Amino acid sequence: MTTSFENEPFDLLVDTSGLVCPEPVMMLHSAVRQLALGQVIKVIATDPSTARDIPKFCGFLGHELIVQEHVQGTDPGQVEDSYLYFIRRG
Repeated sequence: MTTSFENEPFDLLVDTSGLVCPEPVMMLHSAVRQLALGQVIKVIATDPSTARDIPKFCGFLGHELIVQEHVQGTDPGQVEDSYLYFIRRG
């Protein structure tokens, strides 16, 4: 997966690839509790519903959605599209 945000700094990675709603948001909710205010979490997902659910999660709980990117699965070894998020804990 090649994105324009590969080198974006983050404090914690949550890879929810292969999981479907509501698991990605539940994992994010659990993981964000480990962070101090202002720290950044990177989320990788394959569930398209995260494009709707994660921004709403951030808005509802006061976290800043820094990056939201849809990466189409065009690489030979990559079957699915993926969704990339960088979130700053608020």
